[in-house]
Amino acid sequence: MASLNVGNLGDYLREQRRTAQLSLRQLADAAGVSNPYLSQIERGLRKPSAEVLQQVAKALRISAETLYVRAGILDETEREELETRAVVLADPSINERQKQVLLQIYDSFRKENAAEAAAAAATTAAQTGAAGAGTTETAGATGAGVTADAGATETPAGAPAAAAERPADAPDA
Repeated sequence: MASLNVGNLGDYLREQRRTAQLSLRQLADAAGVSNPYLSQIERGLRKPSAEVLQQVAKALRISAETLYVRAGILDETEREELETRAVVLADPSINERQKQVLLQIYDSFRKENAAEAAAAAATTAAQTGAAGAGTTETAGATGAGVTADAGATETPAGAPAAAAERPADAPDA
């Protein structure tokens, strides 16, 4: 599978180099790597390091993250997150404080959505994995644990988190 990614990377690099109207030797010189090494990368015979990919991306004036994804170093979701951050940080119309606040909000939304997805996956797994009367209890306990970790105040079933954590024989307060 890694060779498949490296092959895709090589084809992509060759295409980008040709689009930039650079010879293999010109790109190698601009990136600070040897001509034979760059040729091996393009032919899918070598898997370059992240540092080499960054140098090549800079020489081609393309996103290093795109090359990382093609090489299998970075997954698509991480690339999208990095690109979003880069766009926010590069925006000249907002000041540094505003950029940091915007990135904090972005992070909080991503964490909230990840927690909700994890809770939904746990609930689905509990419902499909368990049979009989224990299914509801398992799903509620799993959902409450995941949701409570995310800082939410209610379980997926709508009961307050404190009630879900209280033992069944505990008196109501």
